[in-house]
Amino acid sequence: MTVVRPLIPRLVSARLAYDFEYFANRLADPSLLDGAVGVCIHRAPLLAVPTGGSRRGGSLSVDLLVLADKTRRLLTGLPGFADVRVRASPFQDARHVVEWGDQPPTCAYNDAARRRFYGYTEDAIRRSHPGHGPPTPSSTAPHLSPPMS
Repeated sequence: MTVVRPLIPRLVSARLAYDFEYFANRLADPSLLDGAVGVCIHRAPLLAVPTGGSRRGGSLSVDLLVLADKTRRLLTGLPGFADVRVRASPFQDARHVVEWGDQPPTCAYNDAARRRFYGYTEDAIRRSHPGHGPPTPSSTAPHLSPPMS
């Protein structure tokens, strides 16, 4: 008998998050990772890093609005997660964003300003390339070709 489990996000250890190393290598204040949590959605934990120091806000991208709202409720009240809110996409096939802290910069083409807002080191900002964000669960898996028969 197959058991269907409801989609319920849950908090896990930050170190289990797929993107833990990504943030550990870029945050100006790595001690923020002590207050970070993994948010497990669809069995894929992603890191939620609290605000503090130069990190003024944070965000997580979520595919379903109901899951975004459940994630918001999980983060609300945790230290460093002030003003947790959902920015719903107006498009049915787009992702929704759970945000906390200050409002992010609205200038989409100024990547350096956005990375400073999220508390990255100046070195990480210089090394970054446009469009290169934290890894997704599928991008962390090795890509192997099927065996030739």
